[in-house]
Amino acid sequence: MIIKAVKLYKNGFMTQALAFGGEGMENIDPAVKYRSSLQNYLIDTGNEVILVDTGMPTETPVTAPNENASLYMGERISDYVTALAETGYKPEQVTKILVTHKHTDHTGELRSFPNAKIYIGPEDADAMELNGENVVRVEYNDGAYYNFPDCKKIAEGVYFIQAKGHTNGNSIIIAESNGLFYMMHGDVTYTDEALYANKLSVVFEDVKEARATLDNVREFIKNHPTVYLSTHTPLGYENLESNKVIDLNNPPESIPVGEITYQAPTGKYICSVCGYIYDPAENDGVKFEDLPENWRCPRCKQGKEKFNKA
Repeated sequence: MIIKAVKLYKNGFMTQALAFGGEGMENIDPAVKYRSSLQNYLIDTGNEVILVDTGMPTETPVTAPNENASLYMGERISDYVTALAETGYKPEQVTKILVTHKHTDHTGELRSFPNAKIYIGPEDADAMELNGENVVRVEYNDGAYYNFPDCKKIAEGVYFIQAKGHTNGNSIIIAESNGLFYMMHGDVTYTDEALYANKLSVVFEDVKEARATLDNVREFIKNHPTVYLSTHTPLGYENLESNKVIDLNNPPESIPVGEITYQAPTGKYICSVCGYIYDPAENDGVKFEDLPENWRCPRCKQGKEKFNKA
């Protein structure tokens, strides 16, 4: 089995408030920022090529970093299909896509793989109005996967695991190879520092379910040699490249955020959670800054503070 990272964005940042504040802001340091990026993953079983998520839509505008943003995904490295090609694979080789959840940075290029079967939690498929003969609304009918109550076996050594919370249809994918468990997760945490600290992010649809999922993840990691493959931190692909097994009792020292180059804004704003683009030209010329403070993202219902300038 081969597992690769499909790298899409680099040199971003997120605040500790975003990554740690889901159950309260006690002891949150507003000055602390963690490295951010965007990458998805590919599993080559030897018999088929399986994608775990498909990045942002190609046409998504470049985000201009704002030092006050809670999440800046980073500089775009490549569109998804080009990044996939750089790993050595073509779209026509892909047989299955496993969607961890509905947000645009995980589903943006599903359209580029019309011949692949798309596996997705039914709640998120419904929310996306995702239909077609190639769409599989996953039925978790293969019982428990260790301490996770519900799973679906996708291929030999590849499991789709129900992990509600971040979204109502959220999932985790685990691939077993050479005695290790590679956990590709749907934003259970935004950065690995939150995994070690046992903290939820502020982005969830059901905080009770999100807590149960994080508890299950940590319990699994305590009992199985797990390589934790995150989407929004470089630690995801760094863990993969070094086959780093997570030891919850020994968190690594955080690497500081690098220098950020600030750019001129376009007037558009992008939701850092779901990728929705607010364009004044499509909203009667109303500037984002002039929207009421209680305005919410039409797609994921997050507040204005989750938007970055494009």
